[in-house]
Amino acid sequence: MRGRFASRAAPARQLAEVRVRLAEAEEALRAIRSGEVDTLVVAGKQGQQVFTLHGAEHAYRLLIESMNEGALTISPDKMILFANQCFAKMVRCPLKQVMGGSFRRFLSAGDRALLRSHLRRTRQSGTKIQVELLACDGSKIPVQISIRPTNGNGHKSATYGIVVTDLTEARRAESVLRALTHRVVQIQEDERGRVALELHDGITQLLCAIVFRSQALVASLLAHEGPAMNEAVKLRDMAGKTVEEVGRVAHNLRPNVLDQLGLVAAMRDAGTEFADRTGVSVNVAFTQPTMPLSAKSELTLYRILQEALRNVEKHARARHVAVELTQQDAFVQLVIRDDGVGFDPEKRPVKRIGKGGLGLHGMRERAAYAGGNLDFKSAVRAGTEITIRIPLPRTARSG
Repeated sequence: MRGRFASRAAPARQLAEVRVRLAEAEEALRAIRSGEVDTLVVAGKQGQQVFTLHGAEHAYRLLIESMNEGALTISPDKMILFANQCFAKMVRCPLKQVMGGSFRRFLSAGDRALLRSHLRRTRQSGTKIQVELLACDGSKIPVQISIRPTNGNGHKSATYGIVVTDLTEARRAESVLRALTHRVVQIQEDERGRVALELHDGITQLLCAIVFRSQALVASLLAHEGPAMNEAVKLRDMAGKTVEEVGRVAHNLRPNVLDQLGLVAAMRDAGTEFADRTGVSVNVAFTQPTMPLSAKSELTLYRILQEALRNVEKHARARHVAVELTQQDAFVQLVIRDDGVGFDPEKRPVKRIGKGGLGLHGMRERAAYAGGNLDFKSAVRAGTEITIRIPLPRTARSG
C-alpha cells in the first residue's frame, strides 16, 4: 500500500511544482510587460547572463507619452524607431503606420535637404530648425524640431532624438500681432499727415506773421540805435529760425516732395538735408524701376531710409553713407551702407538698435507691411549694410 501511495504522490508533487513555476513565470512576464523589471538574469550553459529589458524605459515612455509635443527617435537613414501618440496626432496618421516608416515622408524636398544638412552638424550637439510637416490628410503644419544625437542603444550607428513643437498657434498669434502693428503704422502715418498739415497751415503762418512784424519793428528802430534795436534784430532772426525748424519737422512728418516728385527726389532731398545738418556725406544712386511703386511702398522705403540715417547719426560715427536704389527682377531693392563703427549682431539685440526710433526690428516690420523683407550685415569697425526688397506691382512684373 505504501508503494502505491508513494507512486501516486510523486506526480502530484511534480504537478504542484509545475504550477508554482508557471505562476512565477506568469508573474515575471507580467512584470516585464508592465515595466517593473529593469534587468533579467538567466542561467545557461555559459553561466549567468544579464539582459537589460525594454521595460527599463517604462517610466521614460510614460513621460514621453504624456508630453504635449511630438517625440521621435530616428535612425541615421531617417527611419522612425519610436514615436509618441502626440506626433501621430500631429501628422494625422495612426501610430502603427508612423513607426517603422521614414521621417522623410512628412517633409517637403527642401525641408529634407535642410534636415540632412543639420543632421550632419548634430553629431556632437543639438540644433533647432523650423519646417512644415506634411500630414497624411494633405495639410501642412508649421513646426520647430529640436534634434539631438543619442547613444547607440544596440544600433550600429547613433540615433537621433527629435522633439517636434507645433507652431500653428504661435504663427496665428504672430499674424494677429503683425496685423495690429501694420494698423498702428497706418494710424501713425495718418496722424503725421494731419500734424504736418496743421503745422503748415496753422503754426507756420503765425510764425511768418511774427517774422513780418519783427522785421517791421526793426525797420522802425533803424533811426534809434541801441539795446532796443539789437533785441528787435535778435527777435526777428530767432523767429526766422523757428519757421525753418517747424518747416523741417513738418517736412519729415509728411514730405510734399514724395507726393509731388516721387521716391527718388524725396531720397535725394533727405540725403541732402542729412549731409547739410550732420556733415556726413551721402551719395544717392538709383535705377528707375520699370513702373512706379505704390504709394505705400514708396512711403515704406522713405521711412526706412529716414530711420537708417537717424541710426547713422546716433550710433555709427560714420563719414560716408551710400544709398542705392535698383530693380532686381520683380523687386525694387534699396541698399544703405555706412562706413561707421558697426556692431556685433550676436551681442547687440536687433530690437534695441536705434533706441528712440523704429530700430531695425521696426524697419523690418515696415518692410513686411509692404510685402517685402529686410536683411542687414554688420561687424565691429566694418560698418553696417541694410538691404530692403519690395515687390513691384503685378502689372510691372508681367511687363
